[in-house]
Amino acid sequence: MKDATSIRHAIGVDFGGTFIKMALVSERGEIKARAKIPTKDAPGLDGWLDAVGRGLEQLKDKKAPADAPLAGIGVGVPGFVDFERGFIYDLANVPGWTNVHLAPRIEERFHLHVRVDNDVNVMALGECTYGAGRAYQHAVFVTLGTGVGGGIVINNQLYRGAYSMAGEIGHVPIRMDGVKSPQGRGGLEQYVGNRRLVERVVQALQQGRASLIRELAQGDLSAITVELIAKAAGQGDALALELFDFMADCLAAAFASVAYLIQPQAFIIGGGIAQSGAILFDPLRRHLTERLSPVFAERIVVKPAELGNDAGVIGAATLSMME
Repeated sequence: MKDATSIRHAIGVDFGGTFIKMALVSERGEIKARAKIPTKDAPGLDGWLDAVGRGLEQLKDKKAPADAPLAGIGVGVPGFVDFERGFIYDLANVPGWTNVHLAPRIEERFHLHVRVDNDVNVMALGECTYGAGRAYQHAVFVTLGTGVGGGIVINNQLYRGAYSMAGEIGHVPIRMDGVKSPQGRGGLEQYVGNRRLVERVVQALQQGRASLIRELAQGDLSAITVELIAKAAGQGDALALELFDFMADCLAAAFASVAYLIQPQAFIIGGGIAQSGAILFDPLRRHLTERLSPVFAERIVVKPAELGNDAGVIGAATLSMME
């Protein structure tokens, strides 16, 4: 067993559209300290580096022994990344971040080993190293939110594909003549992204469907959220339960394609809606079983993520300690 003073630590950075979350993380996956910076207070690359520098100083003060070197900095970003170069092609919901050589700039500024990857990839790494996927060598991590993100772990390693952009399960087509988007036609997130789910419920209510959802929203259809729909489903509302069954069937369609292609041991599901428990997971397992050969279905586990909002910073720090 390692002496406490010899345990490595790294900084994990979860770069979101609203906040830049940072944490000092041990090689055991333990968060020792945190920092949080509003993204609006870090404009552009130089402003971002300044903000991260302030956070880094706060976190380094918490490390024991204080003079022990950091293993590095890992950064998860919401967009397409060339992992080998630490290059950002473009970020969703963060204007001005197109064609940015981020890793070299961080290394130049802070003189630390740096790794930059897609945010869902680092969440997958966190979950599969210290969270719900730690028992599996082959797993797919999926996060449900405004969109649908994915990360693939094969032989305990993130699989990034030929150009570092593999794992985009949200764009896997589930309908041949489906909704068009910039990413193609009939992609999963065009049906189960939060906005699409709310639109589906609002349309049903506008057509006169009776539902507890209307009451919970106090008659204001613009106040309906996926969380509110989940609350109604928990109280047995028929429309809300139908929506969860629809969402589960859509997810199962994409998961079945992925299962036949790479045969993971588990699908790990994160995001706020994943906290809905049996309301989501029971129909999801049922629909997935219907879509797969028993030989495949009986070997696949579907379970909720465990690390919650910490998956990003833990995974990012872990990424920097792996090389």
